Amino acid sequence: MWKDAGSWKPQVRVIGRDGEKLHEWHIEDDLFSAESYVHGTHLYPNGHLVVNVEYVGTARLDPSGDVVWKLPRRTHHSVTRAEDRTLWIPSQTGDPTTKYAGLAEAVLPEQILHVSPDGDVLESLDLIQILFENGLERYIFEQHGPRPKGELLHLNDVESLGSSMASAYPLFEAGDLLVSLRDLHLVFVLDPETRTIKWHAHGPFLRQHDPDFAGEGKIGVFDNRPDGTRRGHVLGGSRIVVLRPPSDTAMVHYPNPRSDTFYTEAGGKWQRLENGNLLLTEAQAGRVVEVDSAGDVLWEWIHEPAGAKVPQVLDGTRYPFSHRQVEAWAQR
Repeated sequence: MWKDAGSWKPQVRVIGRDGEKLHEWHIEDDLFSAESYVHGTHLYPNGHLVVNVEYVGTARLDPSGDVVWKLPRRTHHSVTRAEDRTLWIPSQTGDPTTKYAGLAEAVLPEQILHVSPDGDVLESLDLIQILFENGLERYIFEQHGPRPKGELLHLNDVESLGSSMASAYPLFEAGDLLVSLRDLHLVFVLDPETRTIKWHAHGPFLRQHDPDFAGEGKIGVFDNRPDGTRRGHVLGGSRIVVLRPPSDTAMVHYPNPRSDTFYTEAGGKWQRLENGNLLLTEAQAGRVVEVDSAGDVLWEWIHEPAGAKVPQVLDGTRYPFSHRQVEAWAQR
């Protein structure tokens, strides 16, 4: 949310390293005839933006904010572009159902949508059914008890493995999906064609976000570790942990003993930059920070406050665009 003409409105902005606003897209209330907020984006080099309006829909906007296409499904959290130009996006069905054998109560179906570059749904993967097919339904009952109901999974991220990186992951193939289910504390890799879960990890993290294929056979995860305190004082704050399949043992990549604590109970993203540094989105603190391998802060940006509070920042991503490229968007 950004302050615009005296009120707070959902927007997406490109800012320079000095904090200067270079470009913005206003997310109008009439985009889907419903008020919501932005959670999940993908920015193209030509200034087109794919944006999730949380639990309302996904749209592609041109640099001026005009709608190229929109998808009125209950999409949310993340937008990931695969190397074939298609998109993978979490989604949720609005009405509970009792269709799943083995579940006595009504639950909310959760899907991964495979979306074409033109906004058409190519495929919808039912995640609850996939967990049952792969013998992982025990995590549902472990977390929610003998009669689970309502939202069970809280799918919050999907990422496709690219061919340039696939050789470093002998268990997986290009096009496999890395999936995060927050409420089950579960991360897994799924073959979307065969619906086979090839590997999973459960327990080294707590209500995690944003697992990424980090290269060198590693998977990195934003481990939120909420503990009910304002700054994570009981468990020590949030972490970036790294796993190397087939092991599910996690090593802490950040913070280290000399780092400042960072913490967000919910939300959060991380990005490994080309120079090896980390870009961290501390969502509930409204903060994006770059740290080096020693744990030192090299750069940070903090959202302007809204009275005594700070608006959440749910998606902070570094793009290799020059000021000249961004300025050219206004000419299109």
